[in-house]
Amino acid sequence: MYETIALVGATGAVGRIVLEQLVERKFPYKRLKLLASERSVGKEVRVGDETIKIELLEPNAFKHVDLVIASTPDEVSAEFAAWAVEAGAVVVDESAFWRMDDKVPLVVPEVNPDAVDHHSGIIASPNCSTTQMVVALAPLHKAARVKRVVVSTYQATSGAGIAGNEELKDSVRDSLSGKVHPAKVFQHPIAFNLIPQIGSRKYEGYTSEEMKMVYETRKIFGDDDIQICPTCVRVPVMIGHSESILVETERPLTAAEATELFRAADGVTVVDDLDAMQYPMPRDCDGKDDVFVGRIRKDISGSGGIAFWCVSDNLRKGAATNAVQIAELLVRKAAAVSS
Repeated sequence: MYETIALVGATGAVGRIVLEQLVERKFPYKRLKLLASERSVGKEVRVGDETIKIELLEPNAFKHVDLVIASTPDEVSAEFAAWAVEAGAVVVDESAFWRMDDKVPLVVPEVNPDAVDHHSGIIASPNCSTTQMVVALAPLHKAARVKRVVVSTYQATSGAGIAGNEELKDSVRDSLSGKVHPAKVFQHPIAFNLIPQIGSRKYEGYTSEEMKMVYETRKIFGDDDIQICPTCVRVPVMIGHSESILVETERPLTAAEATELFRAADGVTVVDDLDAMQYPMPRDCDGKDDVFVGRIRKDISGSGGIAFWCVSDNLRKGAATNAVQIAELLVRKAAAVSS
């Protein structure tokens, strides 16, 4: 058990779910601190049976803190993580800032749990679109080694935070009344629209979101030879990222083999009955922690690959749940060492 844990970013979309998860999963701690910028200091947040006041995020705030879970912008994490580590805490960080640092493990507990053994005070949680994909790919990679992935994502507006969902609501309202809502969070109006750009332009015309999927997947699997071709699209859905995935493996798999591997995998739920019109959809996965897989079929174009559809709640497994699971993993490993 940790004596004192801290959450940085408690008032954000992900932070709120982290608090829910700490209570629901009965995470072991004696004291919880909530830290944020000056504008949130003094606000009260209900956590289970107690009400906690938000304190200022500053170096002294981490005194006697054992574990930090953080969901903040990159620039905030870049500053405060060093304060926490210097004070003796372990930081589980949701931002993108530390993910590709060679000294920082990038962890999805169902996929590479042993990576936490090599941290130097900071453990990173991957991008939401990467997380659900690697959870689905992991059993196939273990059985037959993934060689190539072609993935198209359909990402919910909550991936851009509370402001993203508010823009979707406002955009739909204005569109239904014949107006065009001005785009602020996204590049274009999001109501009744698809936007094939998430992030800024990077390598060879791919966006930053797409390149995260490339680099993070290779790091998590420890295999730089995996070839990944991603296309990331923002869609007018509030919660739940969807992904259409074609995967080629070193040893060809049948659809039946892939289905059984999915069924046996931790954190994966198979929903796959086309005749009964049963397959994963965002509205059915909202509020759930698993990665849902369906439409499992062979690639009839001749690659010998497997095609499937993958959906997950991006605020839960894609962010909050994965961070809490990393913290739980640290608790279990510490208990195993002490015993």
